Amino acid sequence: MSEFVTVTRVEDLGPGEIEVFDVGDEYVAIANVDGEFCAFADVCTHDDGPLVEGELEGRVVRCPRHGARFDVCTGQVLSLPAVVPLPTFEVRVVDGEVQVRLEE
Repeated sequence: MSEFVTVTRVEDLGPGEIEVFDVGDEYVAIANVDGEFCAFADVCTHDDGPLVEGELEGRVVRCPRHGARFDVCTGQVLSLPAVVPLPTFEVRVVDGEVQVRLEE
């Protein structure tokens, strides 16, 4: 899938919130980081747990299972036990719609 897909509207995802969407064959989490929308795979690279159930503080999400922390905009690992970065996806906002594009 290389085209952008609308997943939500800007007003439906407030600052500090994360929501997961089924996009193609992926569960994609969208986080609103003070008005910047970031998209990432909703799966901890340490144990495949759902990150949408974790805490979001600024750009950082903490996995609820073992505490691994990731930057939701870059995918960078910020703490163990994870060592592999999160897959991230391109996001844009068009006419109030949050859209995501997955790489093929």
